[in-house]
Amino acid sequence: MKDTIRLDSEGASAVISGTGAEPLAWSVGGRDVLWKAQPNLWPRTSPILFPVVGRSRDSRIMVKGKSYPMDIHGFASAVCFELVDHSQNEATFVLEHNETTLSHYPFAFRLQVTYHLGRDFLVAEFEVLNAGDCKLPYAIGIHPGFCWASSSAERDGSFVEFDCAENANIPTITDTGLFSKTKRTIPLDGQRLTLTDSLLRNEALCFLNARSRSLRFVANDGSAVGIQVENFPHFAIWTLPDAPFLSIEAWTGHGDPEDFEGDLSEKPSMQHLPPDCRARHMVRFDYQEPVT
Repeated sequence: MKDTIRLDSEGASAVISGTGAEPLAWSVGGRDVLWKAQPNLWPRTSPILFPVVGRSRDSRIMVKGKSYPMDIHGFASAVCFELVDHSQNEATFVLEHNETTLSHYPFAFRLQVTYHLGRDFLVAEFEVLNAGDCKLPYAIGIHPGFCWASSSAERDGSFVEFDCAENANIPTITDTGLFSKTKRTIPLDGQRLTLTDSLLRNEALCFLNARSRSLRFVANDGSAVGIQVENFPHFAIWTLPDAPFLSIEAWTGHGDPEDFEGDLSEKPSMQHLPPDCRARHMVRFDYQEPVT
């Protein structure tokens, strides 16, 4: 297949890479919604996270007493998917277990990713199939970086608004990227979180088992991205210092607790899919133009 494919719909466009089935661009009316990756900052745009989310202790997982290498957020973002369907505004990609995946994750699976593009929205649908004969422990997520001003002055007044009031006490992430037992309190005012450089400077803001099923990222020019999820219990908000993007992630799982040394099947928040069963997950992104 070609390295990338393009979707078009009523003045909107998206470019999807065959590597990782990753959206590399999404624009509405000529305005970029997804940021353009910069290798010196973050070389990704909107990677898919699978079969784990977050960091694994010592970059390894244990399955039935055997150790396997596992990078942060798994391997799906780095491998080639097969394009199995493509129309003007829709595309479906598939990744199936193979010799390479089995050397990291000894399970038979099929991961299908479908994108639907509309005039002002982009939908990502995920289907995980357990193609083996034992339960499939997995986590999945999506990690989009949305365009955002790089200067503090231009960011001033931006916020994220959840559809429900969320807990302001969130996990503290260790220096090695694992989840500690301690919590920290962020300045969340009910449903609204004002975004500041100091708040986002050191680590991701992780909202585990969130009440909300949707949220909105509103920039100070009034433009907004709405995010609606199905079967994703966790959200995370992350950026890098002075980087022109904000990443709002949807996860089914999360990184290892700092003291976790067990089997992958025992890791907190993993999904456990019986043989021959399918699980579906969905994220919808809606773009709202700036206030004029």
